[in-house]
Amino acid sequence: MATPLPAEAPAPIDDPIKRNRSEGVVVECNGTEAKITTKAGAIEATDDYWAVGQLISIQVGKNRVVGLLHRVENDDETWDPDEQNTITLHVELSGEVRPDTHRGFVFSGGITQYPYIGAIAHKIRKQDLVTIYKSSDASAITIGSLSQAPDIPAVISVDSLLSRHFAVVGTTGTGKSTAVTLILHLIAKHKLNQRILILDPHNEYTSAFGNKANTITAETLDLPFWLLNLEEFQQVVFRGREGSQEEIDALREFIPKAKTLYRYGAQKGVRRKGGAGATFTADTPVPYRFADLMKLMDEEIGSLDGAMRRLTLRQLRGRLEAVVNDPRFSFMFGSHDATDRIEDVLGNIYRVPLDNMPITVFQMSGIPSEVVNSVASVLCRLAFDIALASQSKVKTLVVCEEAHRYIPADVNSAFAPTRGAIARIAKEGRKYGVSLAIITQRPNELDPTILSQCNTIFSLRLGNDADQDVMRKAIASGSRSTLAFLSSLADRECIAFGSAVSTPMRMRFRNLAASARPSSQNVSDGESIQAAAQTSLGEIVYNLRGAAAERDEQDDDEEWTINSNALAESFPEPEQVDLAHEVSLKRRSLLRRKTD
Repeated sequence: MATPLPAEAPAPIDDPIKRNRSEGVVVECNGTEAKITTKAGAIEATDDYWAVGQLISIQVGKNRVVGLLHRVENDDETWDPDEQNTITLHVELSGEVRPDTHRGFVFSGGITQYPYIGAIAHKIRKQDLVTIYKSSDASAITIGSLSQAPDIPAVISVDSLLSRHFAVVGTTGTGKSTAVTLILHLIAKHKLNQRILILDPHNEYTSAFGNKANTITAETLDLPFWLLNLEEFQQVVFRGREGSQEEIDALREFIPKAKTLYRYGAQKGVRRKGGAGATFTADTPVPYRFADLMKLMDEEIGSLDGAMRRLTLRQLRGRLEAVVNDPRFSFMFGSHDATDRIEDVLGNIYRVPLDNMPITVFQMSGIPSEVVNSVASVLCRLAFDIALASQSKVKTLVVCEEAHRYIPADVNSAFAPTRGAIARIAKEGRKYGVSLAIITQRPNELDPTILSQCNTIFSLRLGNDADQDVMRKAIASGSRSTLAFLSSLADRECIAFGSAVSTPMRMRFRNLAASARPSSQNVSDGESIQAAAQTSLGEIVYNLRGAAAERDEQDDDEEWTINSNALAESFPEPEQVDLAHEVSLKRRSLLRRKTD
């Protein structure tokens, strides 16, 4: 039963004198929630009203306890629009605004004085909202505005965001990529020594950063095979499948030998203690020549009597040749004779020096699907190693778009080195200046251990119950009712919580200029029709085969032309009628050799 307003109330809700806000009284309170009774209905005396999602203020002495209104109930089964009806408000308590001698009023996430029965409650004052969400952090930036009060800025701490990692989650089409782009723009603007590496699976971020971004595509990528550690390299060799343990052991044996030959030469390399492995391992980022690796294996095959070992090495050799000759892997094996260009490779990817281009957009879509995890593993692993080797001078934010691909909840479906590299950044990165940003539309498919290391989360609209459950586990227990609104958030609207914000807030991201937004992958029907009409089958085949294959085909054409001329000179005049047939046979023979 509703409790009447206390006698000390300034003016009852049904006072005919116009008031500037509706009031209620506390009728029940525990450590996390308060229940408030009030009147609603024919309220001509106020423009105020009670609505789910509002922040409520409860006066307790000189302090004002703040809570979120997450449920409104009508005490009766009927509603009289002409009269005032008694309603009950359920408020989750989140902190208090209290006076401070030096700073006026301050907000604290803790509560020193809980509401008593009969305490007056009302919709929060604007000045209290400002107090709650303002930030005295020197690295504070404005990313949008509060949903409840659009004229009050939504502020986050960049230092806390980077030092403790962050995640942006939300269903497709809610503005997730635009929100990420806005945050990255502001980080690049306010942290001039911060590198940003974006693993971009949909090629949408290049257009957002203009001349501030260094874009790397499958065509421009230079990632030498010798930069890969053994686990990463074996995924390339076995095309993403689990390899034979005997063949993996052979790689572990011969790769260090090839590195020793490259570094010390044939004579010195042979004389080194233990032949190889005494100086290098298969994981050491030291160049070696692919020809040396193959030669070492050939020598071993020639000296063996055992059929099993010989068969293993021949199988491995065949796999290596197939990978090297695959034009899709030209970014790794474009030059079989390795050169020690590690400074150029790392400088280009990790922007050392910055050269006013702090952002690297790494377009993953052109990389063969069998090895995309290996590439992601190398990039994340090296980001950490570079920070460590530079004594934290090279600070990098690694942005993992579609992160559920690399760190899924199912351990058995993930590539272990990629998961390990990202987990290492999540757990140890902040000590060395490596930060992590996890972007996904499927938080329930993410590794919960790694997600738990992201101490700031921006959750846009999520309709899936499993995704919402993940967010409920991630947020502090005292603010979980905030997440009840996840399924009804508007586009570009989110609930932000964690170390980078003073208290969980429902906010709307700033709008970006068209030139600063990520490119959309959606096209209209008209554009699709026009694009289809202009599509060239030759261009499609060229893209399928790769530029390297096209160059090989041009080389073969030259060889066939030479063979044609040679055949023409060798044939007597009457027999030249069969020249085309002979050239065709020669062409097929060359093609079979290339295919085999």
